[in-house]
Amino acid sequence: MNRFLIPIAVFGALLVLFTIGLRFDPRVVPSPLIGRPAPAFALPRLHTPEQFLANSDLRGQVSLINVWASWCAACRIEHDHLLKLAREGRVPIYGLNYKDQREPALEWLRQFGDPYLASAFDESGRVGIDFGVYGVPETFVVDREGVIRYKHIGPLDADSLNGHILPLLAELGLTVNAAR
Repeated sequence: MNRFLIPIAVFGALLVLFTIGLRFDPRVVPSPLIGRPAPAFALPRLHTPEQFLANSDLRGQVSLINVWASWCAACRIEHDHLLKLAREGRVPIYGLNYKDQREPALEWLRQFGDPYLASAFDESGRVGIDFGVYGVPETFVVDREGVIRYKHIGPLDADSLNGHILPLLAELGLTVNAAR
């Protein structure tokens, strides 16, 4: 009799966990870095490899760090939103070119436009790993003290901008209007 109760109990526990898991949005992956300083980095700039972009260059300003790559199809989907943010001067946007090659990345920006004040070239992906990047695109909101305040996984769209990012930027002291 007991040998039948154990499998039934295990099945029941798994059923409860499965039911609880269905309530969560699979696109939301919590980041342990929220509320912590952005990882230290100093990488060559994509356009000017003799110059470096470091996390210390972002201090004193609220900024977005957008992780992207020329091989990333989803990056193309969000790109118009980044260009619009850059044109409107809503927030400084820095790129982290992730596991890419320099020439294809530069060509991608020439072809589609460059919304970034600067892009760091993370050829090995080491800095992306330090940021906890699961895949591209991902976007981080970093406050004036260099603390990560928000992480968005996947392409930015009007809903993610209006629902999360722009309100957070306003909370952090930036004047922003809703994205269209």
